[in-house]
Amino acid sequence: MTVGEIADLCEEIAPQGTALDWDNPGLLAGSRQWEVKKVYIALDCTDECLDAALDAKADMIITHHPLIFSPIKSVVEENFIGKRLVRLIENHIALFAMHTNFDICRMGTLVAARLKLSDVEPLDTCGFDDGRGLGGVGTLESAMTLEQLSLDVKNALGLPGLKTFGNPQSVCRRAAFLPGSGKSDIDTALAAGADVYITGDVDHHSGIDAVEKGIAVIDAGHWGMEHFFIEYVDLFLKGRTAGLETACAPYVSPFQVY
Repeated sequence: MTVGEIADLCEEIAPQGTALDWDNPGLLAGSRQWEVKKVYIALDCTDECLDAALDAKADMIITHHPLIFSPIKSVVEENFIGKRLVRLIENHIALFAMHTNFDICRMGTLVAARLKLSDVEPLDTCGFDDGRGLGGVGTLESAMTLEQLSLDVKNALGLPGLKTFGNPQSVCRRAAFLPGSGKSDIDTALAAGADVYITGDVDHHSGIDAVEKGIAVIDAGHWGMEHFFIEYVDLFLKGRTAGLETACAPYVSPFQVY
């Protein structure tokens, strides 16, 4: 297969036209004409990811987060992004990303299923009128305490740990969620009538302020809310291609909880 053919398959599950305007998904390095026999799938194109892709003899890397966000004025090894781009091109490895387009088209459904939410609607429609959007808000299987829900979320997402803001004995019936970094949508979750908001990257003041406003917060971490992107893309490619090999980044949190 070619890079372009794989990119076209990815377009089926997460069209680039659905990405937010500040985002930068798509082909970030390489050529659509390059031949691909093996794809390495990861959340981020880190140095460790590149090392693993090289060890796996991959011809293409697919990540959730784009390596390039801001305009680049030079590609030099003295800059860590430039260094990775140089390594990619030197080793003839293409780089492709699906970010907010994947969040809008797929990630919400994946998270809602893991959290066993029903009657789910997008938390932020992002201007779409077809049921797509960022995150979601829905009803829990049964009413439970914040403490019990936190343990359920930890297990459902396969996390080493998480942090919670709010009274552990408060009762949760309706939950909102936003994979990735979601502290800017706390008020949106509150307006949606959620008792609890499940997201990542919530700082101290945002968390305690949310509780004061009347909503509990479960911070499952950025990685914790998105790492199953890897498994989804892996299974999708295996189901749609014949002869294409895949390799996946290991299921390891980028930080440790002691």
